Amino acid sequence: MAEYVFTEEQGELRKAVRKFSAENFDEPKVRELMASDPPFDPKVWTRLGGELGVLGLSVPEAEGGVGGTLVDQAVAVEELAARLATGPIFGTVYLAIPALVAAPAGTARDELLAELIEGRRTAAFAVLDRAGVFDPEAVTVTVSGDALTGTVSQVVDGPIADELLVAAKGDDGVALYAVAAADADVTALQTLDLTRSEANVTLSGTPGRLIAGPAAAERVITHALQVGAALLAVEQVGAAKHLLDLSVEYAKSRLQFGRPIGSFQAVKHRLADDLVEVEHARSAAYHAIWALSDGSDDPALATSIAQAVCSAALSRVATDTIQVHGGIGFTWEHLAHLYFKRASTDAVLLGSAEQHRDRVAALVLDDAAADRVPRVADGLPA
Repeated sequence: MAEYVFTEEQGELRKAVRKFSAENFDEPKVRELMASDPPFDPKVWTRLGGELGVLGLSVPEAEGGVGGTLVDQAVAVEELAARLATGPIFGTVYLAIPALVAAPAGTARDELLAELIEGRRTAAFAVLDRAGVFDPEAVTVTVSGDALTGTVSQVVDGPIADELLVAAKGDDGVALYAVAAADADVTALQTLDLTRSEANVTLSGTPGRLIAGPAAAERVITHALQVGAALLAVEQVGAAKHLLDLSVEYAKSRLQFGRPIGSFQAVKHRLADDLVEVEHARSAAYHAIWALSDGSDDPALATSIAQAVCSAALSRVATDTIQVHGGIGFTWEHLAHLYFKRASTDAVLLGSAEQHRDRVAALVLDDAAADRVPRVADGLPA
């Protein structure tokens, strides 16, 4: 098989997003936004959509997007994640836009998609999942006519969303609706990761606009959750690679006993192991992206593998970054703790690494035919 190579255009996209992120999401700016209300810059968000066009990279041109691929979207996400870019990226880019792209055309859907792509509005995905998988039985919101009633807990980006995409159960089954956040009771939560907000959302006869009816809703939601899991894995890769680069540079410059700490074998081994983790994670994440793009593999399997690998990788690299930096790495003044907190929250979004490993086992091993049972080395001739 030929090795996949990023195109020249994707390389230029990476450079452009990296430059934009460095200018707008450096450490002082991120710390400032963490403490602001809202905790992101709406003007910068609009520029991401209208100027760079990175909010709708994988949306077809006929739908108002750039007409790129999911790989293009992943390249942008990786660079934004390296700087812990603030804003409703998870709710809008990872979940809401993919859901709207997969939904049938309609007035409400078309208008909202155009506004999200341009960065004029933001969205959150108020749909409960069970380890990244949609379960209609878990839907807690009901609908009568076009009025929605119920509560959805821990909605990522809920406090900063203009629109909420809500799954609601009616007489005919589960459908997906768009609800104006101003019409809902949105209660912001205190979170470990101050760069990513969450809220509990309560609807009390709140008017909704139909996005996908019962015939299409499950397919649309499942697609959004799979794309979201793949892009979240890419985010974890971007953050982990940035941390590894920081650790390597620090190990080269920090002197101990008259020598750079990077010359000590224990530090070398730790950083070498982290490099293997990052490269393994990158392969798993982009494999999931390609599987969703061209159907080269089962998306459910590919995204679960990506989440299992990438969640563990970022958690390990974030921990090792603190260890390599020593005492300064534990302080509020150093940015390592921001990435550690992002790693901790990312590790439970759309399913933990343990849950995804369990799903991979169910998909691959539990249904394995007798003649395909993995061989265990026992030292005897094959």
